[in-house]
Amino acid sequence: MNYVMMGPSEMGLKWTSFSLAYSTPPESPSSSHSLTLLVLNLQYLDRNKLMEIQEDGVCYHETKFIDEHGLIRSTKVPVVQQLALTGLKDLPNRFISTSQDHPVVSSSILDVSRAFPTVDVAQLGRTQELVKLASVAKEWGFFLVINHGIEDSVLHGVEDVVRGFFGLSFEEKKSSVGTYMDVDNLGYGQNFVRSEEEPLSWIDRLAVKAAPSEASEGLLVWPRNPANFRQVMEQYAEEARKVCNHLLEALAESLSLEKHVFLENFDSENSEIKVRVNYYPPCPRPDLAMGQHPHSDASALTLLMQFGATGGLQVLKDAKWFTVPWPENTLLVSVGDLMEIMSNGRVKSPWHRVATLADVERFSVALFYNPPSEAEIEPVEVEGPRDESYKKVVVGEYVRNSYKYSLPIDKQPMMNFAKN
Repeated sequence: MNYVMMGPSEMGLKWTSFSLAYSTPPESPSSSHSLTLLVLNLQYLDRNKLMEIQEDGVCYHETKFIDEHGLIRSTKVPVVQQLALTGLKDLPNRFISTSQDHPVVSSSILDVSRAFPTVDVAQLGRTQELVKLASVAKEWGFFLVINHGIEDSVLHGVEDVVRGFFGLSFEEKKSSVGTYMDVDNLGYGQNFVRSEEEPLSWIDRLAVKAAPSEASEGLLVWPRNPANFRQVMEQYAEEARKVCNHLLEALAESLSLEKHVFLENFDSENSEIKVRVNYYPPCPRPDLAMGQHPHSDASALTLLMQFGATGGLQVLKDAKWFTVPWPENTLLVSVGDLMEIMSNGRVKSPWHRVATLADVERFSVALFYNPPSEAEIEPVEVEGPRDESYKKVVVGEYVRNSYKYSLPIDKQPMMNFAKN
């Protein structure tokens, strides 16, 4: 039996809803019964309850998660930017991701700049450039793009508003934007926290949905300071949509498929564009902390820009971690899980992570481009025998499933959802 509970807006709360699935108690009063939480779908939460608490001069986000017994738990998560500003020399235990004997930074971080070609988007009508695109997408799942058509003024505008937001005091940030615990993890805060035991990422982030246009109605996810934040980001999102659409067509052609086989899953009104701004402050122990733990993207394509510093993004290949040769002011594209499914495994989403840096701050802006949440995508037909095959999935169902896993060692638990 399902129940929906809603908090009254008259009390200053955002709408809150969740579903409870439970076993019906037996008729005998002497029999024991239990209430089991099977599904929790926290859509909109009171931002004041989730945003912050201060204790001993340290600022915290408060977040909630479901424990192994299906119960709702809350935990305090330190605000990383505020920690870094204190000039701490030792890393708090909750951020330690590895041991002294197995540091994050090791000899396995290799330079692959010569093997990582840049794709000229303006030349994708030529066979040579399509061959290059297919090669780097298959081998790495990442590729750099130039001549993409997004004006420098647009990209500089994004940098300006991002720096403007993270340049605010904590109190100004928390009053400018909310925090929401839905599957999109929107607003200002930390990455998903799924238990009190898992190590935290050395990151503060801001996530918004730029499309569809009504995606964030009633939510305070767009910062009010800087005042032009939303305008700048929405302009960037629309320019990025054009680039992604072009790349979807080019990827299909590079794989000898019909040009529109991937793009036909998208539409201008309902396709989803989520933008996540990642802020990585200087870290006192880069050998022990992660900016982001290993993951793949639950997107079709992810378009990334960075500024402040380079050298944080790493990709796993042949059981070794490689630093992605990603210059500042160059856009990077990542193949997402949904593209892996649509291509029937011809290109695969990369398993990647973000290392921390000791003396510099780094920003990245990740734009996730997806078909509509309710759309059903299916893999293209592939001739000949295959080691594995994919099946039809509903986009929203795949994305929600992908967020269930706490720090998996690889992407197989997520991808199995889309395999026969």
